[in-house]
Amino acid sequence: MISRRVHLEVDRCLAHCYSELLTPHRPPGLVGLFLSLRGRVAADLRTTVVIDYQNVHLVGHAAVDKHLPKHETLVDPALYAGQLVSERNRRQREGYARAVLAKVLVYRGEPSAEHDPNDYARSQRQKSHWQRDARVQVTLRPLKYEYQRDAQGRPATLHDGSKIVIGKREKGVDVLCALAAVREARDPDTDLIILASSDSDLAPAIDEVLRLGTAKIETVSWYDPITRFDRALRGGAARVWNTRLTKTHFEAARDRTSY
Repeated sequence: MISRRVHLEVDRCLAHCYSELLTPHRPPGLVGLFLSLRGRVAADLRTTVVIDYQNVHLVGHAAVDKHLPKHETLVDPALYAGQLVSERNRRQREGYARAVLAKVLVYRGEPSAEHDPNDYARSQRQKSHWQRDARVQVTLRPLKYEYQRDAQGRPATLHDGSKIVIGKREKGVDVLCALAAVREARDPDTDLIILASSDSDLAPAIDEVLRLGTAKIETVSWYDPITRFDRALRGGAARVWNTRLTKTHFEAARDRTSY
């Protein structure tokens, strides 16, 4: 015959197991709203902002501050991410999870020390200045230069042997942003990725993060309420939350440092 103590122990274990089944758990990297005996509880979202820097800078300039020269409207990544997270949280409904800025990953083209020594040095000073904030990590990818060609199709040169540059552009920065978004989504210490770009080439990255289901992903766009200018990036699989930033945010995020 089973003793009363054993019966009580079995009942206690069953009650514990039943409670475990009914209690919602938060898997690593996933965030939602959880119910407790005291009501609705929302966990903070450990947030990484992935910045396609040139896109954010130039689209922002065109959208809200085009009267100023482009080189005077640089955006400070930490200030920009702070404005973004603050506005994003302000627009969330009560009870929903708030974003907490953890990382700012910046991807940007790097001028050539050979062809553009002044721009190269300036970009290094900017990188150093921005990374004073421990949350900011700046990755520079060399710009792709186009050269004047001679009749044989070889790069034409000046009398000192230097190549004649006729153009330059970023190459592969969008790929770095996409890889960063997916990598962060796989990190159990990241709950939310906000992709800062309007480049439609990044839409598949949004879809991949949604497919993984290990973290939330959102976007951000510059918005002019007068002209209705808005180039929000959308994924193909499903709609994601987009935070609109205006001229007020742009001015607050500007890097006014003289480099």
